[in-house]
Amino acid sequence: MIPPSPFEQMLRQLQAGVATLVGPDLRYGFINEQMRELVGPAEPGQLVNEAPGRLPPVLLEMLPRIHATGTAHTAKACPCGPEHCYDLSVQPYHDEQGRVAGLLLMAVDVREQEQARQRAHELALTTRHLDARLRVLTETAPLMTFTTDAAGQVTYVSPQWYRFTGQPPTADLTAIWPLLVHPDDRLRVLFEAEAARRTGTGWSFEYRLRRYDGVYRWLLSRALPEVHPPDAPVFWHGALTEVHLERELSEARRRGEAELRFLADSIPELVWTASAEGLVEYYNQFTIDYTGLTKEELGPTGWVGLLYQHEQAAAARRWVQSVASGEDFEGEYRLRRHDGVYRWHTIRARQLSDGSGPRWFGTCSDVEEQYRLRQVLQTQYDELSRAHHNLDTFVYAASHDLRQPTNNLRGLFEELRRSVTFADPEQTQMLEMVDTALTELDSTLIDLATTVRTQRQQQEPVEVLDMTLMLEEILLGLRPEIMQRGARIDVQVGEAPGLRYSRANLRSVVHNLVSNSLKFSHPSRPPHIVLRSYLTPEGEPVLEVRDNGLGMHLDDPAHPTFQLFARQHTHVDGTGVGLYLVQRIVSSQGGHLAVTSVIGEGTTFTIHWTTTDSPA
Repeated sequence: MIPPSPFEQMLRQLQAGVATLVGPDLRYGFINEQMRELVGPAEPGQLVNEAPGRLPPVLLEMLPRIHATGTAHTAKACPCGPEHCYDLSVQPYHDEQGRVAGLLLMAVDVREQEQARQRAHELALTTRHLDARLRVLTETAPLMTFTTDAAGQVTYVSPQWYRFTGQPPTADLTAIWPLLVHPDDRLRVLFEAEAARRTGTGWSFEYRLRRYDGVYRWLLSRALPEVHPPDAPVFWHGALTEVHLERELSEARRRGEAELRFLADSIPELVWTASAEGLVEYYNQFTIDYTGLTKEELGPTGWVGLLYQHEQAAAARRWVQSVASGEDFEGEYRLRRHDGVYRWHTIRARQLSDGSGPRWFGTCSDVEEQYRLRQVLQTQYDELSRAHHNLDTFVYAASHDLRQPTNNLRGLFEELRRSVTFADPEQTQMLEMVDTALTELDSTLIDLATTVRTQRQQQEPVEVLDMTLMLEEILLGLRPEIMQRGARIDVQVGEAPGLRYSRANLRSVVHNLVSNSLKFSHPSRPPHIVLRSYLTPEGEPVLEVRDNGLGMHLDDPAHPTFQLFARQHTHVDGTGVGLYLVQRIVSSQGGHLAVTSVIGEGTTFTIHWTTTDSPA
């Protein structure tokens, strides 16, 4: 065996694949091991078309033309199979006569380089996509974005900045933007930005920037450095956000809080505020002066600690319940003054819930004088109540006790008239006058007892009354008088069939009005009485009693006043107590009585039972 020549050994050791194709029919001559990966098991002397391995078909078609023309050919990054990629080079070589003797085929595996190039290409595409997406996001967001370098040069601003300032896109950003900053803010802004770039940190500050219309608006500028350790930052990326309205609201809120604090300090009452948990956070100046304690000494539960010792536990429990439920707090307690004197105070607190959360606002109002006055008035009221009760008891007892002597006089008078005769021409008239006087005295005593009894009945419980049944019951008791006078009674209660009222009081009112209508009927026509209940537009229950009787004279029909024992028609028997009782019952229950009347035609009584209760 002939040993390989040094040139051949060098070709075998090359990192690239090398093969020779000999003659015009292109038979394999020399094949090194690196080329085996490409041509496979091809042997010397074998036609290349018979053992092409993974050589590209396009290259196989070109090999005869390269041999015929003697022109070299190079193909970069040719895929050779699913996993390999080669740079292929075909060079013709010549014999001693200068004729093309064959082709030298070289293959360099560039698979890793191609993969790296492909990855780099994909990364470049991804970077471009991300850059485009970031640009879209920054240029559509409601803020202005910018980029500056370490020297303070502005390298980029978003279109929002141009729209806000009204500057043209050709403007020198580095030179123009400081001139748009408010003169009072310019030096501060330039200093803080320069200090941040020098130290390699970010910044966040507010300043006023001139808008396109010449108005300065407050903006918040924030920026962070682009960091690539260990190198110093080169670029700063940031955004400008308009905070003008927030700044104005904050200023207005600070002014409002200052004014409210001044107002609270000027009020001569103990004013305080507490957190949602019920811990006091603020005391006005009057509280400090009144208690003689500092805010620190008062602490978060100051007003509770100032209460009378025996009242502190109950007040604290009520305060905890109010804080837990959110219900208003109110109560009267004795509060210690700076001189140690306890004075009565009304303590009130209400919860306010807004965007900043629930808070409590409270006051402690000194009511010492009112409390003492209320005690005096209560004592006087109790004394008057006892005196009034004693007077009613005396009147009731006196009227009851006086009726017995009256009855005795009537009996003696009847016996005297039956057994004794007088020779007097006015005997009959005198006897009738005495009889009338005794009857009036008895009626007066009965009316006095009725007045006292009515006063006591005003405290009877209220219930829902059926107007139809009640009126029928009252009219049934007056049936003899109705039949005697031939009266016609119309009851119309369909609009308001029920009423919340005292049963005894309602019976007394209606009985007195109907009996008066019968008593003071017109002599030339039978009585016609209409009882009607209805509701006013405000929902107030009303009872109307209308008759066609004698009528009466009224000074103020809307607010009539009926005096005890006062009478207009003296020719009709009566004591002048009925209408007084009606007005007293109605007014004592929160209602009022209105009267319209025409002399000789009739009278209408309108009873507004109450302005608070509604009909059932």
